[in-house]
Amino acid sequence: MDKFFYLIRNAFMICTVLFLFGVNGSFPQAKKEKIAPNTQAIEEINQGKKNIAYASWWGFDPEDATEALQSAIDSGVQKVIVDNTGKPWVIGKTIHLRSNQEIIFEKGVIVEAKKGAFSGKYDCLFLAESQSNIVLNGYGATLKMRKMDYTKPPYEKAEWRHILALKSSENVKVYGLTLSSSGGDGVYIGVSRKGVPCKNIHIKDVICIDNYRQGISVISADNLIIENVILQDTEGTLPMAGIDFEPNEPSEMLSNIIMRNCISQNNAGFGFAFYLNYLNNISHPVSIRIEKCKAIGNKAGVWISSGNSKDAAVKGSIEFVDCVFENSDQPGIVISDKYPENLKVRFVDCKISKTSVKQPEQAPIFFVCSRNSSEPVGGVDFINCEINDEIERMPFAFSDYSGGRVKLKDITGTIKVVRNNFQKEYRITQELLSQWIPSQISKQFADFNLENLNKLEPLFPDAKFPAGISSNIRFRGAAEFLIWAKKGEIVSYIMEVQPVTTGAQPLDLMIITPSGKSFGKRNLLGENKNEFIADETGVYRIVCKADYSVAITMKSCTHRFCFFAADKAFHFFLTTGELYFLVPRGIKEFGINVYGDAGEAVKAIVYDEKKQILGQKDNIIKAHQFVVARDSFDKEEIYSISFERPSSGHFEDFYVRLQGIPALFVPVKEALLKLVEN
Repeated sequence: MDKFFYLIRNAFMICTVLFLFGVNGSFPQAKKEKIAPNTQAIEEINQGKKNIAYASWWGFDPEDATEALQSAIDSGVQKVIVDNTGKPWVIGKTIHLRSNQEIIFEKGVIVEAKKGAFSGKYDCLFLAESQSNIVLNGYGATLKMRKMDYTKPPYEKAEWRHILALKSSENVKVYGLTLSSSGGDGVYIGVSRKGVPCKNIHIKDVICIDNYRQGISVISADNLIIENVILQDTEGTLPMAGIDFEPNEPSEMLSNIIMRNCISQNNAGFGFAFYLNYLNNISHPVSIRIEKCKAIGNKAGVWISSGNSKDAAVKGSIEFVDCVFENSDQPGIVISDKYPENLKVRFVDCKISKTSVKQPEQAPIFFVCSRNSSEPVGGVDFINCEINDEIERMPFAFSDYSGGRVKLKDITGTIKVVRNNFQKEYRITQELLSQWIPSQISKQFADFNLENLNKLEPLFPDAKFPAGISSNIRFRGAAEFLIWAKKGEIVSYIMEVQPVTTGAQPLDLMIITPSGKSFGKRNLLGENKNEFIADETGVYRIVCKADYSVAITMKSCTHRFCFFAADKAFHFFLTTGELYFLVPRGIKEFGINVYGDAGEAVKAIVYDEKKQILGQKDNIIKAHQFVVARDSFDKEEIYSISFERPSSGHFEDFYVRLQGIPALFVPVKEALLKLVEN
């Protein structure tokens, strides 16, 4: 019995020693925080006797383990094991990955950014730049940064402090890791050399959570597989997507990309975003396939924009197969400015449910074109797709910010709509789209040519303005004003640049003389009084450029002035009141297109010269067209339009486009300018 007890006791002691020292000969962190370098093991590595190394052999300091981890990677061994020391590996600067190496992060390992470090805008936790044959294997391990720290001083605001950046690298595998709280993306896949994409990248069983800009950004990749990945809780700076495919220039590519069994959820932006406008028709064609993936609880499920130009849009295909888009604040699918005949998009056996619940006007599937668009939007197939929608509304909606110039084209397939006890399958045709989206049958008008502003002169040349002209009309983000003055006159005006969002940026103002000279460029914010001496007679053009953080008002002017829209569309902000416009001689018919912005509404009333109502519409959200046919068109006529708050809905931003007539409004009719007839 004593001999048996002796053997048991010795066995227990041996197990205890192994547990305390660990297989690599170091104490666990609970017993010893700092680990001294293992000089013998390092020497054997230098002599080529070992191909596997533990990172702690180069020492471990819980205050800053940067040098030890980088030294282990730089040793050139085939396999580096980042061992679980019981304390996080605190990293103070970018760790550079090397070719032909596998890094294994043991279960429970945490590699985290050091507090106060990563001050550079482009710093990242791990970087592979022009490297190849790398494996990062970390099931149960976490790489994390300090997202909130980077949002305030002393840090400069930036969106590129990624956790893992792969640039012009190939044959890279990333398995099992959790990547959290970056100051940019969880994973960034881009270039360090122009025209050299990342190639043969495999990301599997990875979780990207609480990142600042994106879970994953794909800028340029050839042969990329992403599977069993969770992209969650992205919030901080736009686009805030689960994954964003966004090349920066035509030489980059998105080729042979597959995502399967991935979940993009609770992101402040889109679940899956595709901004391909920087590619063009000579770029490498896009080829992306998304299989059995889900977008749950994001701002919107999918957003695709590829550029609305036949000559510039990229070719290729994006395909979603057996995917689910549900519980998004906005639509399940958004197609924006996508020219139909270049890039092809297909949704096969996909389901959309419980989207835009609080914004019923948006519909589960939403098409959008920008205000400067003129080409059709479309080239989308819906094959055996299903919409589960509790709201009584059309399956499709279209925000036509061009003011009726853009049509939907080449949208085909079958959609089954399920609503409570209602179920119906639709075959999508052009006729059906016209029923669902009435703006598709709006009347078309040729743009009125107003390129030569020197051909404008006062309609009422004898009108006097001793007190000047006042206005409360506000424009969002940009505005243009035309002031007519005689040579030698002093022109004074007051312009107000009002912040409407946090972080408002001042606008740039430029005055262009009748002969084309420019002067007076300055930054403005607040109320500003300006004046200049007219050195020639004619139209002076004031161009104000800013972002949407400000509203612009010409509060008063000593001379007659017009509101001018060079791109034919006026973007008004919280504006009510009446504006006048001139219909030239010979115009038999014209249109006025009014539409709200992102669910916002307005009421509009159109009057003829005798102040009779020609048309009115309340709660305009989607584009509404007023068409006016003139009984007598052998003379000029003054019409007007008034804007009022809608009887329901949110009132803020709305657009107006004058169709077939000059894009000029005035606050008082005596200020009207007319085009000089030849």
